[in-house]
Amino acid sequence: MATHVPEAEKREHVRKLIADFETAMLVTRTPEGAVRARPLSIAEKTGDGVLYFSTAIESGKVHDLEHDGHAAVVMQSTGRYLSLSGDAHIQRDRALIQQLWSESWRVWFPEGPSDPSLCLVVFEPHEADYWDAAGAAGLKYLFEMAKAYVTNTRPGSDGDERHTGHVKL
Repeated sequence: MATHVPEAEKREHVRKLIADFETAMLVTRTPEGAVRARPLSIAEKTGDGVLYFSTAIESGKVHDLEHDGHAAVVMQSTGRYLSLSGDAHIQRDRALIQQLWSESWRVWFPEGPSDPSLCLVVFEPHEADYWDAAGAAGLKYLFEMAKAYVTNTRPGSDGDERHTGHVKL
């Protein structure tokens, strides 16, 4: 049986999921139309879901985003999956880079926050798809899947938007 959740509740669930992740795959489209995904550490997350990543200005992802700003960010952990679709752009604001600077970046940017090749990718999500089967809710979901398998039926939680859903942000 489908369990519908108000859009505001789904948006809040997505915000909580984002808060749990430290890394993500940034998905871009090349000028030739190919799709590329690259793992990145998340430098910053805002309350409205905007994500910041550090990268080199000469990287392929920057080239891709300069050609086509539509992007996706995908996050995964045990029992939790989140896909965000939106727009990304490059930010070279030195004050913002200084604010977000992490000493761990020095490996790639030896000149520190003033390194001329350091820039930020700013991703602004517009919609999200999620599947959250972690914790106690996840155990219940796994039980329902096993029960469905044995009885040759679909899981009762198959349409439960507390676990899986789509939302405009």
